[in-house]
Amino acid sequence: MGAYTLPDLPYDYSALERAMSAEILELHHSKHHQAYVNGANLTLEQLAEARDKEQFGSLVGLQKTLAFNLSGHVLHSLFWQNLSPEGGDRPDGALSDAITEHFGSFEAFKQQLTTATVGVQGSGWGILSWEPLGQRLIVEQVYDHHGNVGQGTVPLLAFDAWEHAYYLQYKNVRPDYVTRLWDVVNWQDVTTRFTAATSA
Repeated sequence: MGAYTLPDLPYDYSALERAMSAEILELHHSKHHQAYVNGANLTLEQLAEARDKEQFGSLVGLQKTLAFNLSGHVLHSLFWQNLSPEGGDRPDGALSDAITEHFGSFEAFKQQLTTATVGVQGSGWGILSWEPLGQRLIVEQVYDHHGNVGQGTVPLLAFDAWEHAYYLQYKNVRPDYVTRLWDVVNWQDVTTRFTAATSA
């Protein structure tokens, strides 16, 4: 059984300067994301120890800690792939059609995801997800890493709204940071995830 590991970025730390500085990206990836990886691995070890000793008094807290760290690892792994130095513009094909069908237009979708991300109270994420029961795209506003999410939804595009993602560069002006994220969205990655989710 393997441990979780920090994924390499598919670009250099300076590659996303249109949206975030190399300093922020390096800290975000190598320190913050790494902390979630470490936290998930440590919590799994603690859960195994609790099972071995049949001491389950701390189980509820450990389960919550695992959900927090594992979801942080999953969402950050998605976030890095969702971004690209060659990103921006808008999707085409089936994803574009689905966005128009479920949100009315790309502009309406963009406004909703932007507003959801900017409006997260405290720390969290704005996410475009596929909801398989209703066979539709939805925007989710995630608190921390794992709260306020529809069960079974598949995240396709994630915008990190934690302060560590932008504060060194944008201070407390989260809207400016979110606006710049659109300039580096990797629609090819989002489309691949959409195709996989809808064909599952």
